[in-house]
Amino acid sequence: MNTHKAIRFLMVVIVFLFVQSMFLAMIIKERYATDILVTMIVILILTLSMFLRYRQLDLHHEEHDYESISVAIWVPVGAVGCYLLNIDIGLGSVLAAGIIGTVASFLPSLDKQSTYLSKLPPAIYCGAFIGMSSTEITPSINFVIAAGVLAGVFYMLSKSLFLGIGGKLGTIAFGSLVIISLIHWLSI
Repeated sequence: MNTHKAIRFLMVVIVFLFVQSMFLAMIIKERYATDILVTMIVILILTLSMFLRYRQLDLHHEEHDYESISVAIWVPVGAVGCYLLNIDIGLGSVLAAGIIGTVASFLPSLDKQSTYLSKLPPAIYCGAFIGMSSTEITPSINFVIAAGVLAGVFYMLSKSLFLGIGGKLGTIAFGSLVIISLIHWLSI
């Protein structure tokens, strides 16, 4: 297995299968108050069914393309900006993300010939999804920065993955928040 295929495989397994399985398992565990054995069986069945379904989808093209670090660095910038508007200024999550998204959408207008500026709005908006979280999910600005950096890495690696499939930016943000939350929870 070459490096590009290994990276794609890890992106699908980590961001999508692991995060979705854990999210669904926590819903089942909390909602139905089942014991650990039943929860583990449900997780196994859900993960297996998602894995089989993902294998049937054409999730990417054949070229192996990665986003540059200079673009991916804007993901944590969008996360911090949205978090500050949401929490510190108190505008609320939807309005904060709307402002960040609107400002980001005007960046390509600064220089219409710049390919770099045209790549920034999706990266910044991906970060805005992280900044929309409440303080119960993201307790500090450091947490937001960590989730933003991880989302930036996922954003960089998933450029040629899931093309034409909606929800990619939100899923990247959600996956990074879940993983950073898990790391935070394990470190306590």
